[in-house]
Amino acid sequence: MPQIHLTKAIAACAFTLFAVFSTPGGIALAKTDLPPAEVISDSWTLIFGSPAETAQAAGRLAERGRKDVLATATLAMRYSDSKDEVLGELFRRLTGEKPERWTHAQLWLETHPEITPHESYRALKLFMMSRIDPKFLYFLGGERTNPTKMKIRLEEVTWGGVKVDGIPSLDNPTLLDADSADYLVGSDEVFGVAINGDVRAYPLRIMGWHEMFNDTIGGVPVALAYCTLCGSGILYETQIKRFDNPLVFGSSGFLYRSNKLMFDRHTLSLWNQFTGKPVAGPLVDSGIELKTRAVTITTWAKWLKKHPKTKVLSLDTGHLRDYASGAVYNEYFASPSLMFPARVRDEKIAKRKDYVFGLREAGGARAWPLGAFEGGKVINDAVGLKNVVLVGDAASRTVRAYYRQADTFQMSDKPGHIKGPGGDWRIDENFLISPDGAKRPRAPGGISYWFAWENYLGDKTTLYGRDE
Repeated sequence: MPQIHLTKAIAACAFTLFAVFSTPGGIALAKTDLPPAEVISDSWTLIFGSPAETAQAAGRLAERGRKDVLATATLAMRYSDSKDEVLGELFRRLTGEKPERWTHAQLWLETHPEITPHESYRALKLFMMSRIDPKFLYFLGGERTNPTKMKIRLEEVTWGGVKVDGIPSLDNPTLLDADSADYLVGSDEVFGVAINGDVRAYPLRIMGWHEMFNDTIGGVPVALAYCTLCGSGILYETQIKRFDNPLVFGSSGFLYRSNKLMFDRHTLSLWNQFTGKPVAGPLVDSGIELKTRAVTITTWAKWLKKHPKTKVLSLDTGHLRDYASGAVYNEYFASPSLMFPARVRDEKIAKRKDYVFGLREAGGARAWPLGAFEGGKVINDAVGLKNVVLVGDAASRTVRAYYRQADTFQMSDKPGHIKGPGGDWRIDENFLISPDGAKRPRAPGGISYWFAWENYLGDKTTLYGRDE
């Protein structure tokens, strides 16, 4: 049999996938346009062709003069560094800008949502993802990535370097009494949770390897979605009215703007970790938004002192990982750089990887730089329509927020308390409690890197120290 050139074979596959995943109907041609079959073939050649073939295809697509092929060019740059110069030149001829590498091209796509990718892009991307892990099509296959059925752009969904469940969730993990947790040192950071008197600690040195737990705390089914890349751990309630059983979540292997996309194992819908909303799959347009619960980042020493009866996550997770202090993502956490591209528009007050504490309420959102709590601080403020008081300590990355109504508070000399109307109020995980028993409920905010908060909320958020 005659040998079939690899590029032509892949292009033939492209036609099949294109027929399956694209919208039926003819494509109107401009006078200077290429026939649809040639655009498809050249688009696939950008990725799978030799350098010489890629250069020829890029030249033809540049002459065609349409920016709809730039999402494909960006995908090609992601998986072939040797073509950066040729593909960067394609960008330059079509936009006047020349990205040096994939991360720059990806940022260009993020800042140009008005550019709709060529119809062939969807099939091409699905083919690429299926080669990495066929299970990726559980989330992206068929009509799931029809642009009318997604809440995020397919071209901004990027592979995070692992397969489905490559970062395995911890489901109903083994817990220890505090006295048995001799593997922890006082400076280890933990996610602290207290629900209906059930108090738990989940060390970040373990959670960094798993990024998700599904558990029941105080009778409430919850999942902690921890995105190490954006420094954000968010606790969600997982019992949804339309389902008999709680949803169970895992890590898809995909990212959106350097933030993990999690998935539920019931419908295989993709969810935005930062918002708790489905963005692709059967639950899109369902109106579901996961309810958040308060979670505290603090040191093991401080959590244990405040909660001596706490349970704590065991090292017996069923997985072989290096759970030593500082072993997971230590280089990333210490660096000012991002691992994956995400746009950051304003760094005047907070740099991209500065920690902030953020709150979202009806009528607005607001973030407070962690540095505002240096040395331990109490801040009376407002977000949206709510008055809040924040009690924080930058050294342990701990901030708790409460709805203060019309009350004002200040620091107290009494440990575990702040001074308010009538005297010292006790700082509880769920309430501020006055000397006479009055309560102010906790607000479910959380810590994240500034780039993640600013990227998702943009003009919808204010920043303490900037927007006074």
